[in-house]
Amino acid sequence: MSREQQAVARARKAFETGRSKPLEYRIQQLKNLQQLFTERQKEISDAIKKDLNKSEVGTQLYETLGLEGEIGLAIRKLKEWAAPRAVEKNLLTLSDTVYIQPEPLGVVLIIGAWNYPWAVTIQPLIGAIAAGNAAVVKPSEVCVHTAKIMDDLLPLYIDKELYPVVTGGVPETQELLRQRFDHIFYTGNSTVGKVIMEAAAKHLTPVTLELGGKSPCYIDKNCDISVACRRVTWGKYTNCGQTCIAPDYILCEPSIQDRVIQEVQKSIKDFYTENPKTCLDYGRVINQRHFKRIMAMLEDSTVAVGGDNDESDCYIAPTVLRDVKPEAKVMQEEIFGPLLPILPISGLDDAIKFINKGEKPLALYVFSQDDKVINRMRDETSSGGLLANDCLVHYSVSSLPFGGVGNSGMGCYHGKFSFDQLSHLRSCLIKKLNMEGVNKMRYPPHTHKKLGWARFFILKTVDLGWVGRMALLAVLAVVAAVVVQNYLS
Repeated sequence: MSREQQAVARARKAFETGRSKPLEYRIQQLKNLQQLFTERQKEISDAIKKDLNKSEVGTQLYETLGLEGEIGLAIRKLKEWAAPRAVEKNLLTLSDTVYIQPEPLGVVLIIGAWNYPWAVTIQPLIGAIAAGNAAVVKPSEVCVHTAKIMDDLLPLYIDKELYPVVTGGVPETQELLRQRFDHIFYTGNSTVGKVIMEAAAKHLTPVTLELGGKSPCYIDKNCDISVACRRVTWGKYTNCGQTCIAPDYILCEPSIQDRVIQEVQKSIKDFYTENPKTCLDYGRVINQRHFKRIMAMLEDSTVAVGGDNDESDCYIAPTVLRDVKPEAKVMQEEIFGPLLPILPISGLDDAIKFINKGEKPLALYVFSQDDKVINRMRDETSSGGLLANDCLVHYSVSSLPFGGVGNSGMGCYHGKFSFDQLSHLRSCLIKKLNMEGVNKMRYPPHTHKKLGWARFFILKTVDLGWVGRMALLAVLAVVAAVVVQNYLS
């Protein structure tokens, strides 16, 4: 039996003991995870520094701060999330107990990504623990140091049988995908997402795919261009552009292109100094393969800002491209790096038309002071999320579902959405063995009179308070008696 098979088997065996189901146990595991971030922040930051050149403060801001918030929210709200959920009844079920009971799915596979190796791997794990599942955690092998520290630390703080970590590359991931899981949660690109989905289909395993795409950014000529460009610059060059919801390209009218370039250049200098290469807050491309991929995108476009690079250091300066054509290399795939193309368009209509020609993106950004512009962009396009007049920050709102649509993914998570995504929402209806006379309307022989009464009882829904329900129940008991006696006998 392979190491991967053993990990899955251990997780399955541990889940079948039932110890992950009590809410007290789940909360304790979440508190242990919380303790990990309190006690091991330095080790986590050091590992991410080696992999992505993120500063210690940057790591806390973009990697662990959000996780601490998610854990705190789950601990506070778990009893509420896991409680039976009352639902609306029809007249036929008025005297019955009808509710939704969340229950654990079983064993979840979590395949993390390398760009935010703690944030996008541990956040679904929080949801899996809160929902009472076991989970096999597969960190990205691209972040070598981070994967190792995750493998070292997680078993020290949370149940190593219920939540094993499996490290390794493509062969190890392929072996994991041959096993049967109850849910697979993958963060990455759409090409691998299709492989994940194909493997999951063999076991009819449901999937959550958090993918990416070319997230557009439309800047209206009448907005505050200085503020807009400052926020776009932050959203684009954070983590050296290696963010799944980074603004991928700018759409704007030709009349403001030079101003946009000027303002982005100014913000780059403000954020990362005259020499971003020496700035502690400016990261690096993850490896030389991605460095070469990104640099190849520059071949048929005009550099307006930046362009400096150093392959030995995987450094590419914050770069702006002007007058980019739709057929340019940089527009053929998600950039996932520090290149910001500007595509001149004639106006809002042209921008909407251009966006709708492509795959549905994970995020769509619009900068405008006009609500009509924002509403048109919302109503006439489709994307995983829409954010007006800022970038990235919708990811931090736990009350919003985070996820893609179409080519940018399926399923969602964050906060209660993580809990629901990794739970089975079980339908429960508890009846009593009385009032059998009312059931005659459903038993053969079928008649038009019976159908008429069935329509009345089934199609009428009620949402009353306790007193109202009791009063209506008494009335219906009388009605039912009359129905049974005069019409259904």
